Amino acid sequence: MKSELALKNDVEEELRWEPAVNAAHIGVSVKQGIVTLIGHVPSYAEKYGAEKAAQRVRGVKALANELDVRLPGSHQRTDEDIAAACVAVVAAHVTLPAEGITVVVNKGWITLTGKVDWQYQKVTAAAAVRYLAGVIGVTNDIQLAMHPTAHDVQDKITAALKRSAEVDASKITVEARDGKVALHGTVRSWAEREEAQLAAWAAPGVIAVTNDIAISP
Repeated sequence: MKSELALKNDVEEELRWEPAVNAAHIGVSVKQGIVTLIGHVPSYAEKYGAEKAAQRVRGVKALANELDVRLPGSHQRTDEDIAAACVAVVAAHVTLPAEGITVVVNKGWITLTGKVDWQYQKVTAAAAVRYLAGVIGVTNDIQLAMHPTAHDVQDKITAALKRSAEVDASKITVEARDGKVALHGTVRSWAEREEAQLAAWAAPGVIAVTNDIAISP
């Protein structure tokens, strides 16, 4: 198992490696495998990029992203302008429904609500607005429409995990009921844990995924 110092160094190196992040303004602390990012960045996109970079590092069990978004003068926009840009980018995205997603902006923070058919649409909606100028944060409260759940949804997810080159399916168990899936077991990294969750979300009829997989490098 990595020492806290080694894990801290690895996270710092990954932040420097990530081209979308300026690591000079980001501090890293580690305690019992929990990584905390502190400091300030000029955009929410960079805050998100730092979070994803840290999650890629083996040995990270949990992450607290306490980075503060400080927009430069050129990126500051009114809530009305941000809302209009959000509506336009969502409407222009071919994989998102023409109706069903509502946008609320409060002091640069975007809240998405509404209902879509698939988890990937919920994720796509957040990704579409994340990189707009003036955004300091995104809350994704979009709900998934209930679909009849196939009796073999558990088998479908298990089969998908076995097909994945990124996941050791032998160490993961799947429970499914009424469209809600629970994942248990252990994996080697945060990235592998996330890959298992993505596989579960891809199954038809899934409306919620609880990821209780532990990370054991």
